Amino acid sequence: MSEFFGSLWWLLVALGVLVTFHEFGHFWVARRCGVKVLRFSVGFGRALWSRRGKDGTEYVVAAIPLGGYVSMLDESRLDGREGDVPAAELDRAFNRQSVWKRIAIVAAGPLANLLLAVALLWAMLVIGRPDYAPVIGKAEGIAAQAGLQAGDRIRAVDGRDTPTWSEALMALSVAALDGKPVQVLVARGDGDEQARSLPLDRLPAGFDESRALQAIGLTARHELMPAVVGRIAEGTPAWGVLAEGDRITAVDAAPVSSFDQIAPLVNVLGERGGPGMVEVERDGERLALEMTPVWRAKPDGGKSWQLGFGNAAATLPAHDAVLRLNPIAAVPAAVRETGYQARQLFEMIGRAFSGRVSVQNTVSGPIAIAQAANAYASGGTAWFLNFLALLSVSLAILNLLPIPVLDGGHLLYYLIELAIGRPLGDRAMAFGQYLGLALIAGLTGLAFYNDILRLVS
Repeated sequence: MSEFFGSLWWLLVALGVLVTFHEFGHFWVARRCGVKVLRFSVGFGRALWSRRGKDGTEYVVAAIPLGGYVSMLDESRLDGREGDVPAAELDRAFNRQSVWKRIAIVAAGPLANLLLAVALLWAMLVIGRPDYAPVIGKAEGIAAQAGLQAGDRIRAVDGRDTPTWSEALMALSVAALDGKPVQVLVARGDGDEQARSLPLDRLPAGFDESRALQAIGLTARHELMPAVVGRIAEGTPAWGVLAEGDRITAVDAAPVSSFDQIAPLVNVLGERGGPGMVEVERDGERLALEMTPVWRAKPDGGKSWQLGFGNAAATLPAHDAVLRLNPIAAVPAAVRETGYQARQLFEMIGRAFSGRVSVQNTVSGPIAIAQAANAYASGGTAWFLNFLALLSVSLAILNLLPIPVLDGGHLLYYLIELAIGRPLGDRAMAFGQYLGLALIAGLTGLAFYNDILRLVS
């Protein structure tokens, strides 16, 4: 399946599941509050299949699989096609319910998404999500100043356990946005645990928020490229001496474990002058080959001491860690993770409004979501469940924002009704609806703009 069609397919699956479950929350609570549900539709547009239940509800599967909706008996929402609410059913109309019942029905949608997130995370933890160990491959800059070293295993960041690299990445990236010193608990190679204070207040202003770890100076062990020889430039010291596939193990007696270590060692050798020994592994044999660096131009226009070879194209290594819990332990863990993600989303919204983070990196549209859905799905069932859970939490939080036309806006109306003892007037409600539509249209436009900007850049 191509990336385009894969992204489109997984976007439809994700939105179809999450929005339908959201609407089912409204449907389920409305039924238990005595409200008559006229239609429960999975999807929008022309009905592909429909059936009327004994309860009088029409159940529909529609042509456009982008979620769903629930239509309830409501005097204030009739469009003229349903006619007046019969007197015998007035007590089953949504608008005739007590304010507390209306609050329960409206809040049930976001709550359903939060419960779904817990269930999805529980399933992910039981299945087991393949990942990488939270081991540092290289520490520079701020990270090195804090005493972090290659080989350190990150145990916790600011009190949050980091069993895999993904948790460490999330915790460090969020901490970088706040720009405050954070405590990092690491385990050294001998097993000794040490707490280090990472001075994130020293991060440069305007650093790329999407590359926070690079700004901190951390590189994961699994991201280090192996020191394997790729293309060799003709007429250079390596031409006719090295072969593609050779693994460099040392340069001038200095050990090499990753490709990024080679250039500095070659530069030292060139500054010293004279030949040096480059040790390699080839077909199971260890060889020591004599070479002398030359001063050559780099692709970026500068010059450096070089031997004349590039690195072999390499993919990420196999996962070396799994995030897995037994079914009992996974329950509280899933609840905690859902709460953590919800809190982080609220805080991210606050950072965006305060200007501490770029709106470009905060608001994403359907293109970015589709690409993420495809990427997570390609990682396997556990990763896609993880993605669905995060998206479900996002949908819940988005709907709780106090914007008219969203669930949060309706809840705001009902809270005002509780405070003043009567519903808001029609004029105030209409103004709020127009304002809400304008805000949603603006956010939608911003999301599409950010998606297109990402594609272009």
